[in-house]
Amino acid sequence: MVAGEGGAFVSRLAGYVADGLRYWEPRRLLYNGVLALVVLTHFFLALPGSREKLSFDVLLGLFFLAVLANVCYCAAYLADLFVQFAGLQEEWRTGRLVLLIVGIAFAATITHFFAKGFWAA
Repeated sequence: MVAGEGGAFVSRLAGYVADGLRYWEPRRLLYNGVLALVVLTHFFLALPGSREKLSFDVLLGLFFLAVLANVCYCAAYLADLFVQFAGLQEEWRTGRLVLLIVGIAFAATITHFFAKGFWAA
């Protein structure tokens, strides 16, 4: 590989990463908000039993799952970079929204089952 080609690749990669960060990071708040809403809904629907189950260990478990959910959110970056390197930036403007909606729905479904298990009688 010629030195100029490597520099061009790094420059292109940096541009794609910056574009992805500008799109995905503000939407992470929406993602986390939906997941928090699912957990809180299950908590309040299971009252008063859910309050009795609330402990430091449960909070640590929820924290662990929240971190894990955010690691999974980062999978969007892999798809984002792949599509941008394929030269489909314009088509990806719509595809990003679809990926976001499907990803949030999938994560909310998984969160539903975990929250149901946390607060079950």
